[in-house]
Amino acid sequence: MPEPAGTGTVLAFDFGEKRIGVAVGEWQLAQAHPLTTLHGQSAQQRFAAIAALIREWQPTALVVGRPVALDGTATAMTAHCTRFANQLRGRFGLRVDFAEERLSSVDAEDRLRAAGHDSRSARRNLDAVAAQLILQSHFAAHAPATLPPTDCSRTPR
Repeated sequence: MPEPAGTGTVLAFDFGEKRIGVAVGEWQLAQAHPLTTLHGQSAQQRFAAIAALIREWQPTALVVGRPVALDGTATAMTAHCTRFANQLRGRFGLRVDFAEERLSSVDAEDRLRAAGHDSRSARRNLDAVAAQLILQSHFAAHAPATLPPTDCSRTPR
């Protein structure tokens, strides 16, 4: 996988056959936020909505969650997400990276319920929060290594 650009806006997608969660974040802040959920429209309508988001946010890269089984093997959904990522790359000419999304929807649901959302409200926000978690994990996986803190109060003698 090529190294990320490290600057600019990134849009992330939690792809599903009925809904696509979308999150946005900035490389410089390494912070992701849920944005919206695209619902079960035709592929043409979905890509038109994605094109509008790309025009609005002008991302430097896209991230697609790549679901795998708990043992790490590919599933049928893995192939669907790979196809979706290839379509994004082909249609918009942007860099598209994958991020593992194992259990992101379960984690998103847990977080929404912990924040006080009832099941209806949680369901409405689930995919966008899952996309946020996917993007946040992508940022964490590509964070530059940091040096250990130094004690600047001491002066050499």
